[in-house]
Amino acid sequence: MSGQPAPRRFGPRAFSLVVGLAVTGAVVVPAAPASAAVPGLVRVSATSASNSNDFRSVTATCPAGKVLTGAGYELNGATGEAVVDDFRPNGGPATAPTAVTVGAYEAEAFAGNWSVTAYAICANPVAGLVRVSANSASNSNDFRSVTATCPAGKVLTGTGYELTGVTGEGVVDDFRPNGGPATAPTAVTVGAYEADAFAGNWFATAYAICANPLAGLVRVSATSASNSNDFRGITATCPVGKVLTGAGYELNGVTGEGVVDDFRPSGGPATAPTSVTSGAYEEDPFAGNWTNTAYAICATA
Repeated sequence: MSGQPAPRRFGPRAFSLVVGLAVTGAVVVPAAPASAAVPGLVRVSATSASNSNDFRSVTATCPAGKVLTGAGYELNGATGEAVVDDFRPNGGPATAPTAVTVGAYEAEAFAGNWSVTAYAICANPVAGLVRVSANSASNSNDFRSVTATCPAGKVLTGTGYELTGVTGEGVVDDFRPNGGPATAPTAVTVGAYEADAFAGNWFATAYAICANPLAGLVRVSATSASNSNDFRGITATCPVGKVLTGAGYELNGVTGEGVVDDFRPSGGPATAPTSVTSGAYEEDPFAGNWTNTAYAICATA
């Protein structure tokens, strides 16, 4: 009768080889990619009728299932003769915004046809997204400034504003998110001047779109040349690997005589925005030097 075969034994060299193969196999498992801070990010738009009426209003609404992280606008054909009076995200302190309404008046009588475009920056639902606001005092002073600050523990993804009572006689000169190239923004400041002397009481509202902390969120900026030309255009672009969630701008040196006519995020219905362009005209001839700064709020793509 034949005996059972003896169990095979591995020597130290063979055992080391097996262990080495097992460890090597564990090392080559690919790491999971970093999650996008704002998945599904796109830019959609809506444009008003084009005519010579004094007032235009239009609302851009996010696709079903998406929320608004930021917004932009564009005045078409008015070349400095119209001002945005209302740049208002919907939503509230306990409700995520899903749309933005842009309303614009002629600053002075303008015979040509013009229109307004609203841009909505939209993403899949973002944790903790809300819209908060703050109002300035209401009086007849020439200048108003107000800051809307995100609730504690939240960060700023987008911005908005509204001028009430001034009906085309007020211009937003300063629409500035805080933060910096290595710091997440948490607030937006709105500063507005009377474009022409206005006797009535009016006030400014700042809107902040806020969310739970987002990966890589920062604020970057770019500033135009300083001169006395009638028009300034400048683009702020997100760092490589980041996308645009919202934006802001600032006019320096023009004190109520400059109008931001173009506040346009890049991107499209199937493309995430990565930059914002701010274009500003002198509303009346202005001899001094001035600049235009564009602010981009950016998060990890």
